[in-house]
Amino acid sequence: MREPRFGRAVAAATSVATSLGLDADEAVVLHDSNRLTLRLLPCDVLARVAPAEHGVARFEVELALWLAATGSPVAALDPRVTPGVHERDGFEVTLWTHHAPVPATKVPAPDYADALARLHHGMRAVDHPSPRFTDRVARARELVADRDRTPELTAPDRALLARALDDLEREVTGHGAPEQLLHGEPHPGNLLATAKGPLFVDLETCCRGPVEFDLAHAPDEVAAHYPGADPELLRACRLLVLAMITAWRWDREDQFPDGRRWGTEWLARLREQVGAPG
Repeated sequence: MREPRFGRAVAAATSVATSLGLDADEAVVLHDSNRLTLRLLPCDVLARVAPAEHGVARFEVELALWLAATGSPVAALDPRVTPGVHERDGFEVTLWTHHAPVPATKVPAPDYADALARLHHGMRAVDHPSPRFTDRVARARELVADRDRTPELTAPDRALLARALDDLEREVTGHGAPEQLLHGEPHPGNLLATAKGPLFVDLETCCRGPVEFDLAHAPDEVAAHYPGADPELLRACRLLVLAMITAWRWDREDQFPDGRRWGTEWLARLREQVGAPG
């Protein structure tokens, strides 16, 4: 977040925590993008702060409660306060248990695959209205088509992305694979190595689709340990995800660190994989 919104978001988080009886004299920034993630001290609570217009906090809280009840490997809401979304100064604030990271640098592929399989198992028991993965593809397509929002995209690159999104979405849906609730973005940045084992965070991206769509966000070696994954569908999903994240990097409002460089690299990779239009 950019100032002055950043300062207001921090103030909203500390104000909410204090009003709920938690000591929040210090805020340590853990992640800063479209949503701010803070560790509040000395109460040691994790606060997620998003502009109210995003409107996804309640969806995430409801899913977290459902999944916790199934024993799924997800980070939990802070038990010291009543679960819910707290609105303050144009922001939605949610409070979560803070898990200190364990010394391991990354979750081993077998453990990663096991955690994702257990998450998918728990998600099959959740009956909650959720968007389909194609809704996210549609948003990427709209972004590519909007020259005002992606002014730095050249005409050939815009055509490449548009064709890739269309063709790959058609290929994925054409497989006719079973669909279920998914995390939506279970990449390594959304998987914590904790003393309780691997835990997934950031449920705001949950959607329905084939499990291969989730696997496409994980490191390549994870798929070898995930039971029953379709290699051809996984290949198509990986390319579709690549096209989506490439499109997002060209949004003029994108705040991903070094986003333009990544967008350029991913365009080159996509061109190698799917070829230029025509």
